[in-house]
Amino acid sequence: MTTLRARILAGDRLVGCFVKTPSPQVVELLGLGGMDFVVADREHAPIGTGALDLMALAGRSVGLPVLIRSRNSDAAEIWPALDMGCTGVMVPHVRTADEAVAVAGAMKYARGRGFSPSGRAGAYGTMTGPDYRRQSDDGSVFLAQIEDAPALDHLDAIAAVPEVDVLFVGPQDLGLSLGCAPDAPALADAIARVAEAARRAGKAAGLFVTDPATIPAHVARGITLFVCGSDQGLLLGGAKRLMAAARA
Repeated sequence: MTTLRARILAGDRLVGCFVKTPSPQVVELLGLGGMDFVVADREHAPIGTGALDLMALAGRSVGLPVLIRSRNSDAAEIWPALDMGCTGVMVPHVRTADEAVAVAGAMKYARGRGFSPSGRAGAYGTMTGPDYRRQSDDGSVFLAQIEDAPALDHLDAIAAVPEVDVLFVGPQDLGLSLGCAPDAPALADAIARVAEAARRAGKAAGLFVTDPATIPAHVARGITLFVCGSDQGLLLGGAKRLMAAARA
């Protein structure tokens, strides 16, 4: 089976969404809807450890990779999610290569991550230690969020960290950090710089979008991974369309 990480590094166009509702059923539905991955948003939503465990299990039931957007870069935030079987981590506000290296240390056994094969990711201890370590290190995905103006001066160094797979732009925070509007040329230029740095390093560039119709234009600029809205937005939008049609 081709892993999400392999698809990312192959340059496949991949589309997922944030999941803000702590529900395994939501994850199952999004998988059945054909999404390439989802990101459980622990940074901005009330997703606890128990809920995340069930969401990771739900993802496996439909073959849907579940990543987390972590609250921070602490190992104690990252290790448990990977042990539960989450596919990878989107880490907010990565500003320097040193910060990216610290995250890599929390994610990868080759970097010193604490070893425990007894969880879901290690098939509850039924995999051999070397096989599990290899599978985890080869398959886990690291998306470094670029959402601060100072990070723009360190893009090449961040992308050069071997474990970084995606330079992922958070346009709202990056725009705020740059002091510009969402449609300002300065933000578009910054996104282009991120995409170019990823290309030079042989990594992928990712972007949060709210309108799927904008994706082809971004693909033309070298961006291949997209988080498009959230489960809440999909539910709200569907409800509004239903009621508009019913009242027409």
